[in-house]
Amino acid sequence: MSETDVKRSKLKYSVTLKGKRKYSKYKILYLMLFPGMLYYLIFSYLPMYGVTLAFKDFLILEGIMGSPWVGFQHFQDLFSDPYFYTVLKNTIIISLYKLVFGFPIPILFALLLSEIANMKFKKVVQTVSYLPHFISWVILGGIFFTIFSLDGPVNAIVKLFGGDPVLFLADPTYFRTVLVLTSIFQGFGWGSIIYFAAISNIDPQLYEAAIMDGAGRFKRMFYISIPMLFPVIAIMLILSMSGILDAGFDQIFNMYNVQVYSVADIIDTYVYRQGLIEMNYSRATAIGLFKSVIALIMIVVVNKIVKIMDRESSLW
Repeated sequence: MSETDVKRSKLKYSVTLKGKRKYSKYKILYLMLFPGMLYYLIFSYLPMYGVTLAFKDFLILEGIMGSPWVGFQHFQDLFSDPYFYTVLKNTIIISLYKLVFGFPIPILFALLLSEIANMKFKKVVQTVSYLPHFISWVILGGIFFTIFSLDGPVNAIVKLFGGDPVLFLADPTYFRTVLVLTSIFQGFGWGSIIYFAAISNIDPQLYEAAIMDGAGRFKRMFYISIPMLFPVIAIMLILSMSGILDAGFDQIFNMYNVQVYSVADIIDTYVYRQGLIEMNYSRATAIGLFKSVIALIMIVVVNKIVKIMDRESSLW
């Protein structure tokens, strides 16, 4: 055996030995990691095989393997359907509304609440703001139907100022506005948690130095808090943009009706009708695959933009 082979053998043995020692040292952590890996393997990776339905004419009796292959036929039918573009437009508009108006609210809430000195009051406000997140849209939908009904408190205020009552959830003019407002109400408290955590990690000496220089609360917020939050904001924006075609199935499904389909029918509700009601599984899978591809493209593009602005704030 040559000297080079001996060195390679020793290096290989050294790497193997280090690997075994590392595994032995962290074996409890690996065991704790195993259930999570098993969960994603069973419920996220193995079901990916079902994506092949998008390229087959699925027949229940034949199964996925026995169904005939049709290639991109379902995608051609999808893109030639005029109603699909209405659904796509509704999805993008609602998602953008929620992003533009809903994304800054948790940040502002966290910034303003962090300036409150009374800890008891702060904890009460935080707890109350989290509660709607734990209420399902089935219950929230019923609550909002009552609030925005013809005899509800919103129309009572409208009548008080001399206006005519409006059925907000059945009027295409108002439905998207109600949708965005109720979505913000349900999620802004929970969404602010990560910003509270980021603010708590900011070095207090920065604020102390700013106070000594005469900076007020708003100056400290604009020149210290917001710049220090930028990496977290960038990551959350990237993740939000990846879900640009997720307009909120649970909320819309529990609040919309036939009268507002023209402005409220989104990709997820369209997939629900195609797949579960009309039993057109192949077309529903094709729509879902299209949505996933767009999400992947969006997260790569937005990450690239953030990387150009601040390399350390990007995901990769």
